[in-house]
Amino acid sequence: MERDGVERLLGAAGVDSRRLRHALTLLCDGRWWSLADLVRETATSRRTVEELLRELRTEREGDRFRLPPAHWQDFQDLLALAPPPEDPVQHLVAHYEPALERLRELVAKAPRPRHALDHVPATPETVLRRALLLGARFWLPGGRLLCVGDHDLTSVAVKLVHPETDVTVVDVDDRILAYIDEQRLGIHTRWADLRLGLPASARDHDLAVTDPPYTPEGVGLFVARALEGLTENGRVLLAYGASERTPALALKVQNALSALNVAFEAIYPDFNRYFGAEAIGSAADLYILRPTTKTAPAVRSRLSQLTTAIYTHGPQSVESAPGQAEPRPTPASMAESATRLSSAGEADLLVGDWPAALPQPRVKLATWLGKPYAASVERVAIAVPPGLEAALPRFLLATRAPHVEVHLAGPFDIPSALDPVYSFTESGAMLTATRRPRPETPQAQILRRILDSGHAKLANTWREALIAVAAAHDVTLTKNEARALIREAAPWAGDLTPLDAPLHRLTTLPSAIDATLRSLPDDGNSGVSNPHGGNSGP
Repeated sequence: MERDGVERLLGAAGVDSRRLRHALTLLCDGRWWSLADLVRETATSRRTVEELLRELRTEREGDRFRLPPAHWQDFQDLLALAPPPEDPVQHLVAHYEPALERLRELVAKAPRPRHALDHVPATPETVLRRALLLGARFWLPGGRLLCVGDHDLTSVAVKLVHPETDVTVVDVDDRILAYIDEQRLGIHTRWADLRLGLPASARDHDLAVTDPPYTPEGVGLFVARALEGLTENGRVLLAYGASERTPALALKVQNALSALNVAFEAIYPDFNRYFGAEAIGSAADLYILRPTTKTAPAVRSRLSQLTTAIYTHGPQSVESAPGQAEPRPTPASMAESATRLSSAGEADLLVGDWPAALPQPRVKLATWLGKPYAASVERVAIAVPPGLEAALPRFLLATRAPHVEVHLAGPFDIPSALDPVYSFTESGAMLTATRRPRPETPQAQILRRILDSGHAKLANTWREALIAVAAAHDVTLTKNEARALIREAAPWAGDLTPLDAPLHRLTTLPSAIDATLRSLPDDGNSGVSNPHGGNSGP
């Protein structure tokens, strides 16, 4: 009898059987349910729901199922007649229907999830409720919010509901940053691989939101970076979920959080819902974490023990590199190349994780991006671990060396934004970048000066270069006038550096520089208003 099997499952689950009873209630409500919808609605793992379905004789319509009405009476005493407790802001959702409709459209059109980055999209209702909870719990007018990774578009939801909030997004995926900027909501976007550092322009925020890879390593790193970006009295909102079947995994993650010496101010169970992640019930809790006086040293300690393996999938999954902090791409070829360069007296510096026996000076990847290398070098060799290929443009912009040899372990793209600086030669997994001669036209000179100053604030370099070009053409331009021209042409520049800038910003730099040159005062003879050189007149 099918009831016997259901009762056996419920008895084994004990007090946690409410999840199963909720699923049974939904199957008896007359609607058709897909497995994914049933998992997400009940926040119950796919495996547990499948166990329940195996004990029931459901009727099917395509990929959907329900209990036949004739069987409902058999289970009435087993049902969870009251729904699970509502989350604290569900009652507000109905007042924001226009924002929800726009979020539905934006989430549907967002860049496709990347498996290797553990992307699982949150539902539009979830990101709206995150924004509503922020507004219900904190005073947002004038507040600064940092989104540490934002494939879910929480930043967009916050700006739609609380437009007076200053919002910054840091993400390793240039597609996400470009998509957010396309919405023209005034959100600041910054590129960052959190394994390598947090941009200086992403500090001093009041609140941070993150939905990280659900490994202890991933959660620990993303929360540590979120805390690094906060003011002393800030809060971190963390989405994290585990299956009801694996409390030990949840304990590991909570231990990683406890090691950061943060207070657990609140935990809202099953607050977040997803399109996917059925192993954890397509749901995750929402934590509110508060730093203490002991948090800062704990964060510094955590970040000093970085590992690049933080994901559950792909080349940088935790399982892919057991016990190895930074997997080496093709160590034999790297050693051979470095030895060749050394014997020829050509290699001045090794960047990344190279064989320890090599005699050249070396620097860590994070240090390479974090500050300019003090010495002037002619030739640099960079080792890029698998999974860090997205940082390739930034590794190249971090130096002015005439020759750079990059060893990569995974597929890579060379963005067109680097063409003004380098010419490239590919040989298997090795990329050779040779610095181009300095250009002659005003526009190209300014662009090159900006890209040659990877660690400097882009707007500052642009201002000085613009003033220099104007002076060379006998045009007087003050710093304030130059700043105003740059703000008009590129309001996004602010305190961005070329290393932090999303690639689409670097790609549009030439046209923005053109705009500032065209706006310079011109007596008709200087020719500076023609960004490509020559006289602008007939």
